Amino acid sequence: MNEPSPAAAQLAADVVVIGGGGSGLAAAIEAASLGRSVVLVEKAARLGGSTALSVGSITATNTPQQLRQGILDSPQAHFEDLQKFNQGVGLADNAKLSRLLVDNVPETVRWLMSMGVEFHGPMNELPHRKPRMHVVLPNSRAYIFHLGRRARALGVDIRTSVRASAFIVADGRVTGIRCQTPDGPLEIHARGGVVLCSGDYSASEDKRARYLGSHMKAVNPVNIHNTGDGQDMVEALGGSVVNRQLYLAGIRFQAPPAKWIHNLPPNRLLTRCMRLMLERLPGAIVRPFIMSFLTGILVPSPKLLQSGAMLVNRNGERFGDELDAPGPRIAQQPEQIAYLVFDAKLAARFSGWPNYVSTAPGFAYASIADYRRNRKDIFHEAATLEALAASIGVPAAALTRTVAEYNTSPERERTGRMAADRGPYVAIGPVRYLINFTDGGVAVSDELQVLGKDGQPVPGLYAAGFSGMGGVLLEGHGHHLGWAFTSGRLAGRKAAYNVATADIPEAAGAQPASH
Repeated sequence: MNEPSPAAAQLAADVVVIGGGGSGLAAAIEAASLGRSVVLVEKAARLGGSTALSVGSITATNTPQQLRQGILDSPQAHFEDLQKFNQGVGLADNAKLSRLLVDNVPETVRWLMSMGVEFHGPMNELPHRKPRMHVVLPNSRAYIFHLGRRARALGVDIRTSVRASAFIVADGRVTGIRCQTPDGPLEIHARGGVVLCSGDYSASEDKRARYLGSHMKAVNPVNIHNTGDGQDMVEALGGSVVNRQLYLAGIRFQAPPAKWIHNLPPNRLLTRCMRLMLERLPGAIVRPFIMSFLTGILVPSPKLLQSGAMLVNRNGERFGDELDAPGPRIAQQPEQIAYLVFDAKLAARFSGWPNYVSTAPGFAYASIADYRRNRKDIFHEAATLEALAASIGVPAAALTRTVAEYNTSPERERTGRMAADRGPYVAIGPVRYLINFTDGGVAVSDELQVLGKDGQPVPGLYAAGFSGMGGVLLEGHGHHLGWAFTSGRLAGRKAAYNVATADIPEAAGAQPASH
């Protein structure tokens, strides 16, 4: 199986990394920092992965931010609180991998900061007993900016639009990968090891239907490139996928329109100024900045629906009970969008904590007034339902009929939700239902080696990030990103150390990677 394909171009390196998100870049940087030649392949046209599309928070203890605020904390306390988050899942956690995370993520935060990443916080999130959530500035794309720059400076050979399709195996050991490139097939041979960081399978319609249920088939993913290629490649070796039924999905408001600040490079001076502003300026000045510029992911509070807000589609119609898991049904509506519709009474109630419209982790609770002032792109208000229908582009007769039927519906009266009968009327949207990620990663050892047949480690193959979750449960904000960078660093280091012990013949005709 180690014979090169006569039609494929050949390349060789010490370490090969599959995936150009946070975990893949971390693995590549760590291996290259140890003097190894590294090739990183990413099937998308640019680096980023799910990391660039995330909220951007990392939860950790004993960080410079905690210490600066006099917060005394420990990885042990973090471990105990993580288990409290995970209890709601109802599955056994991989405690050894959880320990791996909490023990190493403090150093990961410092490692990221050493490359120019700036954090705001830490912020509190119950049931954490101490503030631990660190929010990246200005957004999650800063990770890719700084890590990509560092990887290139270390000589990592980054190849985008390259899709890995299979492992090369010799005598039971993974010695490289087979890829498809715009120029044809490519084989990349690894002297030390391959690190799998290819993400989850949330973008695979077939896998969503098979593992999550048919109601999830039509739901669009946040990351369209996460089709589970790495999981398929591992299963072809006899490995297994753990917790493939777990996922995170949710209703989201449309992101704010792109503005000049979004195109600014997240250099250290700019982000440091942002942090100081967030820490020192009055909330009246900071809140508009947060909602208009920093917060790309806003999730409507369930309290809105519980209090009486309706979900209506482009036809001005409701499509089921808002309290009965409406998310997947949004994905089945015209254009896969809906609007939250309610009246002046409910709008007056949602003026701030504890009744808020949405929250962005680590920042602030947004009220109706915040949306009215700072999100004019999605906030609609009108004296009559007919005028509101015109504002959001739905049939006026249908919306008027829908609200009238809702006000007299037995389900509304049974649940005590407010009737929508007092103007001015409000609509916020559009909202969409998207699947953020799936937690089905391949089984790995405590050393992040991929487990193959009979649960035995596959020599030369490691996994990190979503690909290498191995049964670890990561409920709560900031744990998935913490795992991505931490497991990526550790797996890249293991693969780099493996170069010294591996005895692999050089593939015939393989060109050395640049370094």
